[in-house]
Amino acid sequence: MQYLGYLSGICITLSFLPYLIYIFKGQTRPERASWLLWSILGGIAFFTQLSKGASYSLWLPGVQAIGDLLIFILSIKYGMGGFSKRDKWALGIAGGSLILWFITREATLTLLLAILIDAAGAYLTIVKSYKYPTTEPVISWELTMLGGFFAIFAVNKFNWVLLAFPVYTFVANVFITMSIRLGRQKLIEKN
Repeated sequence: MQYLGYLSGICITLSFLPYLIYIFKGQTRPERASWLLWSILGGIAFFTQLSKGASYSLWLPGVQAIGDLLIFILSIKYGMGGFSKRDKWALGIAGGSLILWFITREATLTLLLAILIDAAGAYLTIVKSYKYPTTEPVISWELTMLGGFFAIFAVNKFNWVLLAFPVYTFVANVFITMSIRLGRQKLIEKN
């Protein structure tokens, strides 16, 4: 189990490297609202799972929170989006969920709300990736998907609370990866 947690952390760490390189090359344009949501939620997911007894699977949300914050900061200058109706909708859901979390202070509900908010950010990136598939490096999302996969098996006991974030991470990144690939296929067919 321990080595799978480390593999998850390595995959997540590696996923940020091509993303950062492509940002500075001008080939990647992060969706601002997504990365803002993910920055906040990575921290919430980390501390929630820590409070519920997670150990080796903590590499996934910990590394992800730090990397997400870095990309959000870069997205302010190099990104796109942030003020569309879709962005405001996702940020509104996130704000409402954070208020509910603040009121309840229940770790399990917090984690589920964090996943809901994260999914709002994933939705924005899925739509953007399909429309503008050349603005996202598919390798970064595949590595994040792989990190989620390893984190699932790093959970040392069957506990749906501890499994929820890794499973969600894996599934969300499957959809992001598919949207990039389908968007690229659409561009090829168009030309």
